[in-house]
Amino acid sequence: MKNPDRPQSISRRTSATILLLAVLVFGFLGGCRSGHSYYVVGSSDQRKELSALFSLLDRTKKPGEDRVFLIEQISSILSRAGFEDRMNLFLTTYAEKNPHDAYNAYYLLMVAQSYKASGALPFAIHYFERIVRNYPDVLVKGNSVQFIALRELTRVTKNPSLRLDYYKDLISRFGDKVDLGSTYYYLARTYEELGQWDQAFQAYKQFLKYPDTRIAGVPDARKVIIARVAFYDSTKDWTMPTLDSLIAAIRDAIWRASPSRLLRYKAKVNFFAMSWDQQSSDYDNQADFPIEAFLSTHVQVADHVEMTSDATEAYLRTTGWSLRIPTWYLYFRKINFPADPEINGRWEWAGIYFGERV
Repeated sequence: MKNPDRPQSISRRTSATILLLAVLVFGFLGGCRSGHSYYVVGSSDQRKELSALFSLLDRTKKPGEDRVFLIEQISSILSRAGFEDRMNLFLTTYAEKNPHDAYNAYYLLMVAQSYKASGALPFAIHYFERIVRNYPDVLVKGNSVQFIALRELTRVTKNPSLRLDYYKDLISRFGDKVDLGSTYYYLARTYEELGQWDQAFQAYKQFLKYPDTRIAGVPDARKVIIARVAFYDSTKDWTMPTLDSLIAAIRDAIWRASPSRLLRYKAKVNFFAMSWDQQSSDYDNQADFPIEAFLSTHVQVADHVEMTSDATEAYLRTTGWSLRIPTWYLYFRKINFPADPEINGRWEWAGIYFGERV
């Protein structure tokens, strides 16, 4: 007895008998029913083959692999002949007239993929959604039709609320078939679109559990998300409302040669200390650099930030730190953290560049 919750499967064991019959009917059948004549198009050979296949389809009373094979062949010929619109009409009409055919999801998948290939995305999305919402699943060559439809919907759906549901379905139903790291990353991005920041960061934390995941087009995704999650989880008590107030506080701490005051304004996460020619990947190696060990009354601070500073980043030249490298540039950045409006737009002392700027 079949399990009704288990998707039907097309094993692709196409019988030689069907193929033989398809050839024999070319010579012995007088043509297909007039109801199918709209679909008998193309070259002479294609019309002949379509006529034979439709005749066989009329004689195949029960849904099953034989009928699936015939419908596939008809659709393939219509597509090759350049009649994609008639192929789509044939498949959608068949599904409408045969609502109990367990393979209707597969037929509509062919329609959806046809529309996607032609650039008609609204129609493609419509049929992908119908597959997910209205039809039982079916396996084709071992692949779930609903899995294919959900995966496509995450790629083409513009509505983030709908896309969110599709990602959740992929994770809950097909977690063994997807790259969970990548799926959690894009789930988090979708939460961000909706302004659901806490859920976004929980999804990013799931993404970080899969260190082998690579995000196409974002080579440093893991490093960026580690930094963002660290900031999310931090107290953020070192931030200041304006760049001027932050520089004034640091200037006062240096003038007093007070390590405790100075360290109060150093970012507690994602802080870096590096030379100008180092790569950003070296940030972590200097995160715990002991600034306080070099602070003395000899340190001097420039009156103004560098001319290269802008509305989101600023550089402040300081000298007198040590004999070997006396010049340090303190680096400040404006915080981009829309998850918390009280923190977003504040400023932090985020790092140090050693030596004169090249």
